[in-house]
Amino acid sequence: MPLKTYWLEHAWLGTHVEPGVALDVGADGRIAGLRTGADAPPPGAEVLRGLTVPGLANAHSHAFHRALRSVVQVGSGTFWTWREVMYGVAQNLTPENYFALARAVYAEMALAGITDVGEFHYVHHAPGGTPYADPNAMGEALIEAAAAAGIRITLLDTAYLAAGFGEAPNPHQLRFSDGTAEAWAERVSALKPREHALVGAAIHSVRAVPADQLATVAAWAQERRAPLHVHLSEQTAENDACLAAHGRTPTQLLADHGVLGPRTTGVHNTHLTDADIALLGGTTTGTCMCPTTERDLADGIGPAGRLQRAGSPLSLGSDSHAVIDLLEEARAMELDERLRSRTRGHWTANALLTAATADGHAALGRPDAGRLETGALADFTTIALDTVRTAGPLPRLGAETAVFAASAADVRHTVVGGRHVVRDGVHTLVGDVAGALASAIAAVRG
Repeated sequence: MPLKTYWLEHAWLGTHVEPGVALDVGADGRIAGLRTGADAPPPGAEVLRGLTVPGLANAHSHAFHRALRSVVQVGSGTFWTWREVMYGVAQNLTPENYFALARAVYAEMALAGITDVGEFHYVHHAPGGTPYADPNAMGEALIEAAAAAGIRITLLDTAYLAAGFGEAPNPHQLRFSDGTAEAWAERVSALKPREHALVGAAIHSVRAVPADQLATVAAWAQERRAPLHVHLSEQTAENDACLAAHGRTPTQLLADHGVLGPRTTGVHNTHLTDADIALLGGTTTGTCMCPTTERDLADGIGPAGRLQRAGSPLSLGSDSHAVIDLLEEARAMELDERLRSRTRGHWTANALLTAATADGHAALGRPDAGRLETGALADFTTIALDTVRTAGPLPRLGAETAVFAASAADVRHTVVGGRHVVRDGVHTLVGDVAGALASAIAAVRG
């Protein structure tokens, strides 16, 4: 017998919108059955009106960057000037205030329909680089914050060892560094997965991990069959420095050291050569696009369409959290491509939702999420079809409405493991998410 039954007024099933779907959740928090043609709610079923889609996967997050929202919108500059402001916030983080901030940020994600986050985590130690009594205190704070906010997390513990090619970490970066990849691997090996949390790896960038240590990080992930993410070619300055230091592009350098492959995701992948695209696609290395951040930092528009056609699966992330809205990220990927190409329709709404759901979860090591089908994790979100943004279109165009008209503000329900985390737009675990964000951000601004 199912533990719980939900009746979905309209459900996106990957290829189309189906009216009247009954979804059973088992005691294991997975979908135990799915029945179409249910014109009315079965007795005792919980009714979800609107369009229900699989839970959204935020494949790239730096939770503490949420404290930079609006602050870094004052004036002008580049990625590199933005980074100086980011360092100031990073210096104020402690395990205690990072838990409070991340709990509020992850609750904001749940309100936006996100059920799983890939946290690209590199603030490991106390200022100055001294390890905490528990060397993983900061990572544990993030894992516990996700539990407190009711969502899943893949903690992508990040190796960050250098300021640049041949450069020691600067004073701001000392708390990011374990000194060597071997020391990083020893520390991260003490982190243990739990029901809501997976542990993966990340290489911050080719400028931050010396070439002779890349293979150590890759081997750690390979041995555990864990996800491995890396910031890749986000900035032309990084490409130029890599060419000067190694005579090859960052993508080629990663390939030479065994980093690329189907469990690896390159984040941004913005400034690539034809050969880079062929390497990433040929190894089925994923691409996580973060269009809002890439626009906000004036990074550029990555070749997402060419990468996907070459064989690189696409996922989406909110990265610096200038906004937290995966529907906006999906829309932006298509619209940015339209601006560059001056043609329309590079991805269907179904394809964009797949990037935001199934392919995003796969990039985070959860291929059993992101689909409304029997056996999948019972993680889903419902988008209202009767708001000022979404009212009017026929329900069968729900995918198009979700991607091209809706926003995070239209999320009505978020369910994780069969449990309501957001009900009627209200978080069930964090009573005042806006208040929690305000107080947590004030605490880390110093």
